[in-house]
Amino acid sequence: MGTEPVNQDEDRWEAGTFNYFNYFTEIEEHFQRARGTGLFLLSPLDWALIDSWRNAGVPLEAVLRGIDRAFERWRARKQRHRMINSLAYCAQAVMEEAEAMMRAGVATPARVEAAPPFTLEEIRTYLASACEQLASHPVEAYRSVAMALERLLGELETIYPDLEALEQRLTALEEKLLAIARSRQSEEALVKARQELERELRPYRRKMTAEQLAMLERKYLDRRLFEEEKLPRLSLFYLR
Repeated sequence: MGTEPVNQDEDRWEAGTFNYFNYFTEIEEHFQRARGTGLFLLSPLDWALIDSWRNAGVPLEAVLRGIDRAFERWRARKQRHRMINSLAYCAQAVMEEAEAMMRAGVATPARVEAAPPFTLEEIRTYLASACEQLASHPVEAYRSVAMALERLLGELETIYPDLEALEQRLTALEEKLLAIARSRQSEEALVKARQELERELRPYRRKMTAEQLAMLERKYLDRRLFEEEKLPRLSLFYLR
């Protein structure tokens, strides 16, 4: 069973229709197609891995090519003990593709398309919901972030034309939420989270560098904190 060619994705990049905020969705859908088993939900580890690639500036094309390369290698094996159930299996191939693109001097295409990927009202609704959730959070410390988000909503119409600047402000607010969440985390909870992370990572450790592992661990633990504290994500990457 073959995968869809990456050329289609290259065409979208060249045509300028890819936008920076589709990074997660494009990878998720491509992995599902490459796996060839219909709908497959990514794990928290997978989402943390995508987030680490995005933060490291790994081009979308490198990720898609790496996924295809990993599945090609897997299908070429005489013995397949189990199906590929995590993006982590593709991590080494993704980084190989990213390094190959860098050596070839392939320029990263523009990441923001001419037309905004979200309407003003979509963003307003998304952030208003997050603001309401934080304002009613039982932990009072999170309500200060709700007030900052409310002020941002008041400026939204002015900021909207520059989504990069808006994303930077939202990322800063997410960092405040994380700082509060980390200060509330007990030593026992942190140990438990790290033990669960280790169980998930163990089969894939040899496919990643120490730097990649460190970033993935941080992203995984941060994502887990958001879920445990029942905090909304503010980044526009989660407006899907």
